[in-house]
Amino acid sequence: METDVLTTIAYGLAVVLDLLVLVIGARFLLQPRAAATGYGVPAKADGDAAYLQIKGLRDGVSGILGLALLAFAGVRAEGWFMLAVALVPLGDTLIVLRHGGTRAAAFGIHFATAVVVLASAALLFAV
Repeated sequence: METDVLTTIAYGLAVVLDLLVLVIGARFLLQPRAAATGYGVPAKADGDAAYLQIKGLRDGVSGILGLALLAFAGVRAEGWFMLAVALVPLGDTLIVLRHGGTRAAAFGIHFATAVVVLASAALLFAV
């Protein structure tokens, strides 16, 4: 029974995180400037939105990859994926701080996300 609960939580959290990054990617594709503001570093009004859409494409593909790994390669592969992909929000934390974003956005959004992704990896390895 206890293993079933842990397995449900591990899979559920992984799916939610994969879907969330897919949604973030879609937002960067469809509303790049609003998404950049939500990221913590607003885009310049005269900047090239193509770079924001590139981020959206890559985020979307990462979400799809995570879901595909979980569905077709298994829980261990998803655990390694989560462990590796935790570098993204850790890097985002530094990017936000370096480019004038708030500490609240850097730590409250990005660093907190890295912690949750690492927790997801730990849960996946535990099942």
